[in-house]
Amino acid sequence: MKATVLINGSARADGNCQELIRLMMEHERMPLVHLYEYNIGHYDYEHLNQKDDFLPLMKDLITQYDQFLLLTPVYWYAMSGHLKVFLDRWTDLLTNEKEWGRKLRGKEMAVVTSSHGNHLASQFWLPFEYSARYLGMSFKGGLHTEPETINLPQLASFLKDIQS
Repeated sequence: MKATVLINGSARADGNCQELIRLMMEHERMPLVHLYEYNIGHYDYEHLNQKDDFLPLMKDLITQYDQFLLLTPVYWYAMSGHLKVFLDRWTDLLTNEKEWGRKLRGKEMAVVTSSHGNHLASQFWLPFEYSARYLGMSFKGGLHTEPETINLPQLASFLKDIQS
């Protein structure tokens, strides 16, 4: 079985994503990272933020896990700001930490989202799919959920499918 880490991009500890986390953990226990607990600065071309939490966190994740399961609420038809900043910082792994960036090759990424209403266009998944491809990772897909009507069999099936 793949070593999977759940990376929560929500800005709060008691939001709709927390219920998803609870349900996913009932299906399969996995390590959980709450991005809001880390000091991760925006990407900058001068790499002035190299002493924040990003590089130690990513090195730990790359070392320990084969699969990154990203969880994000949908804000304004896009991923959360916390998750966007986190993914933008992966650029550090292509510039000044290239040896770590190369270690992403062969790893996997999947995404679960939460928002009120089923309004995601297929283009929503492109940043994840294209980023994974660019980094040599496999994009295992995405699942959108609505807090009021979480489809438990669909969620369980998605989690099982990304593990295969």
